[in-house]
Amino acid sequence: MTELVRRSRNLAGEMVALSEMMDQLMRNAFVNPARWFEALNMPALDVMETPEEFTVKMALPGWKPEDVEVTVENGVLTLRGEWKQAEEHRDDKSRWLQREIRYSSFERSIHLPTEVEADKATAMFENGMLTLTIPKAEVIKPKQIKIAVK
Repeated sequence: MTELVRRSRNLAGEMVALSEMMDQLMRNAFVNPARWFEALNMPALDVMETPEEFTVKMALPGWKPEDVEVTVENGVLTLRGEWKQAEEHRDDKSRWLQREIRYSSFERSIHLPTEVEADKATAMFENGMLTLTIPKAEVIKPKQIKIAVK
């Protein structure tokens, strides 16, 4: 015969725990919305590694190359940019009806897993896409040793 076992549950305790979890979720989601806007303003980034080099692509539609700075220091690639609003001279009768364009800045840092030759890096900006090619240091590149036959 099957025996039915009923376990007593502390529903009040479970409800309090659920309530505390929901409070924490709401605090994290809504108390600091600046984190959301930071994430929205970060340009998309792709990093690819081959045996010879790293290729980094960053989508920067609407940006100008002179507004972006790229540095490599101690194995860290850093990309910075600032998009400033052009000064607009309007008379006292002008007013904004809608304003959605974000003028902002960003900074992204990527730790490169191997040594690179930063002085041989190239950067190309075309159609809103920044493409960096950073060669790996000669010491890091794989070398093939040929076996001699006697």
